[in-house]
Amino acid sequence: MPATNNWLNQVQEPALEPELPIIDPHHHLWDYPQTAYGRYLLDELLADTNSGHNIVATVFVECGSMFRADGPEKLRPIGETEFVQGVAAMSASGAYGKTRVAAGIVGFADLLLGAAAHEVLEAHIAASPNRFRGIRHAASWHESPDIRDAHSKPPQGLFLNKSFREGFARLAQLDLTFDAWLYHTQIAELTDLARAFPQTTIVFDHFGGPLGIGPYVGRADDVFEAWRKSVDELARCPNVVAKLGGINMTMNGFEWQKRDRPPTSEQLAAATQRYYLHTIERFGVARCMFESNFPVDKVSCSYAVVWNAFKRMTHSFTAAEKAALFHNTAARVYRLSL
Repeated sequence: MPATNNWLNQVQEPALEPELPIIDPHHHLWDYPQTAYGRYLLDELLADTNSGHNIVATVFVECGSMFRADGPEKLRPIGETEFVQGVAAMSASGAYGKTRVAAGIVGFADLLLGAAAHEVLEAHIAASPNRFRGIRHAASWHESPDIRDAHSKPPQGLFLNKSFREGFARLAQLDLTFDAWLYHTQIAELTDLARAFPQTTIVFDHFGGPLGIGPYVGRADDVFEAWRKSVDELARCPNVVAKLGGINMTMNGFEWQKRDRPPTSEQLAAATQRYYLHTIERFGVARCMFESNFPVDKVSCSYAVVWNAFKRMTHSFTAAEKAALFHNTAARVYRLSL
């Protein structure tokens, strides 16, 4: 859940390299005012994207928001795409500034439907023919009761499931990408999926969720070593690209949210950069893109600070390398014309 602005505002930083064009390829929009998750709609997002960095466009990723209240169960997720398409149209009017919010949309379809998932995918495309780019069916599952499974309530071994793969096979036919959200203990299953479907572009979200809670408390180096070996193998799949971010959630175990003050960008970079630099080394800049994962990562830091951390980690990179990481990879993968 997002932190309070009063807590976040204790750390104020001017944007580094403020002219560098950025596509933020991973954020959410939701309205849960009666819960701890609060509201994160266009106004809240723009308050973050207007905090000093040059955010030219964003990509929305599903979060189970605004599903249809009735109709066939399998088609209810189309409501989320309809909702975001409307927000994107508001942004595209220019009345809300230069950032093109939700220039790409990644929705949800239950791929366990198998071949019947095709109808759902086509309905998403019909709801947003100019922006819909792919789906995410989260697979994050863990046997520990201390680790929460994904909001989509996946079964164990989702990526290996026969029905899931029947549905997954429809993505390439419709030129759709697949965002993969999982835990680091499941990366080998994603590698198996990527090898089985080499024509489908798979986006590896949030470094594969390195865990730092439950049975992984106090085992940061062990987790990194296990993660590193799995990622080295995954990177051999040319159809997989990596999102660099989403590692400041509570499940990652850095416990920024328990501090009296939020971290600075220097502190964020120092604590997490081994994940970023290793992924970039293995995948290459043309297969990597920085992401905010807001407002989920807002539990730990502000938008301005997280993008400053990315810029600190890449201060010695060439202009071409930075262009790939901050803009070009996302534009290519999500087919954004900007």
